[in-house]
Amino acid sequence: MVSTTPATRAPAAADPGPLRPPWSARALIAAGLLVAAVAVTWLTFWWIGLSPASLAAGLDDTVRLLRRMWPPDLPGAGDVASMIAETLLIAVAGTGLAALASVPLAFVAARTHKGPRWLRPPARVVVVLTRAVPTLAFAILFVRIFGLGPLAGALAVAVHSVGMIAKLLTDAVEETDPVPAEAARACGAGEVQVAVSTVLPRVFPALTGIVLYRLDINIRASAVLGVVGAGGIGVALQTALGSLNYHRAAGIICVIVVLVLLLELLSVVVRRTVLRPTAHRRTAALPAGRARHDVGWDRGRVLRVAGAVATGAVFLVSLWSLDPDPGRLSGAWPNLRAVLSGMWPPAFSGELLMAVLESLLMALGAAAAGAACGLVLALLTAVNTTPWRPLSAVVRVLLVVVRGIPDLVYALLFVAALGLGPYAGFLALWISSTALAAKFFADSLEQLDPLPHEALTSVGARQWQAFAAGIWPQFVPSFTGNGLFVADLALRESVVLGIAGAGGVGYLMQESIATLRYDTTAAIVIAIAVVVYAIETLARIARRHLL
Repeated sequence: MVSTTPATRAPAAADPGPLRPPWSARALIAAGLLVAAVAVTWLTFWWIGLSPASLAAGLDDTVRLLRRMWPPDLPGAGDVASMIAETLLIAVAGTGLAALASVPLAFVAARTHKGPRWLRPPARVVVVLTRAVPTLAFAILFVRIFGLGPLAGALAVAVHSVGMIAKLLTDAVEETDPVPAEAARACGAGEVQVAVSTVLPRVFPALTGIVLYRLDINIRASAVLGVVGAGGIGVALQTALGSLNYHRAAGIICVIVVLVLLLELLSVVVRRTVLRPTAHRRTAALPAGRARHDVGWDRGRVLRVAGAVATGAVFLVSLWSLDPDPGRLSGAWPNLRAVLSGMWPPAFSGELLMAVLESLLMALGAAAAGAACGLVLALLTAVNTTPWRPLSAVVRVLLVVVRGIPDLVYALLFVAALGLGPYAGFLALWISSTALAAKFFADSLEQLDPLPHEALTSVGARQWQAFAAGIWPQFVPSFTGNGLFVADLALRESVVLGIAGAGGVGYLMQESIATLRYDTTAAIVIAIAVVVYAIETLARIARRHLL
């Protein structure tokens, strides 16, 4: 018989309250970085005296300067062609020299290198130091050693580019399949033979992409090297600003912007052509010939060989354009010896440390403010967050133009309008960091999974609710990682802006070289390398935990 007695109910569980996700290491790091960014931004505003009133006054002074620069006075066609050609040749020569030096350096620095182990630490030190010191800082040194002209500019581009090319190529070498190299060693091949026959062919596509990307960067850098007398179109810009010929300065700035934008478009086309996906290509390394020993020639191989020959010819022409006179090179030896002998021991001082702190605050504060402004522009630009498609196109074009103007040009304009000091440098870094962050953030937003956002909007969620719950949680890692990368770049550029008088340690470096105080120069270079490497290490650790 079935019992009709009501079943005893289980006691009701206590109300757990609102559910909250547990605090994870990723959340703690993200929160800590946000608090640090706010604190550094506030400290930077206090340090340079930035306020709404001062910002409005500075904007008014800048507008008056721009009015004095209008209309632009363009140089003659012959002068423009000559300056552009010299700028391009400096970039090509420097990039080519860096590529030649980076290949052996990358193989020695790689952990998979089986040669003398004692060579690896010095190679890694060279990679770090050349990457940490900006191109313009090297240009100042080489102008002192080799004199004015494009030779100093090309060597500065080459030395700084070694750090990036060798670093990325080292990573590519370490990631290659070790089996072919081990097989070659088992057959008695030496390390050079192993590198040339088994590793270099596999990393050559990566090397091509790295060199093309670095060439794009070096063309931008070469456009302003003339500010310190290292050749290129920057010489004309510095001459125009120094003589207060603002109309001519505006014309030269227009030429630089158009040149950079056209080369950016060209570099994108070249990279897509050279490094296009290989899924549709033949699986064989070489086309089939008429016989086993005949590798054959097809259209692709002919074009690659022709491209390699043309690249070599352009590189040789660029080297010849530097006027490498043996007498001039031998005459530079006493200058080099004087610089190196005067660098030891380094002379650290309180003034130097304060200048380094000023550069650090300028860079981190500008990067934090730029990330906040860049996020707003990215939301207007990305196709999945913009409220109006035509607005997205307009903002995207505006960002490309703003990114096309080198940071040093912004600094020179703000120094001319507002005077010397970190205020001008901060504004220049703020503008460039905003444009760069907006570009990175927009690309990251467009690559997110759209399903969570679409699911929330389909059940009636408002746009801001769908964004907060469906897009923002996915975007936080990319936002943090790209923001740290922007801060890293801003720190390097803050040294460059100081050379133009926009605050920071760059002005102190230029002054130390002009007054032959090379011990102070050495201390500045060491301080810059240590700070940049520390920030780079912290950013890498943070990205590892967040991404």
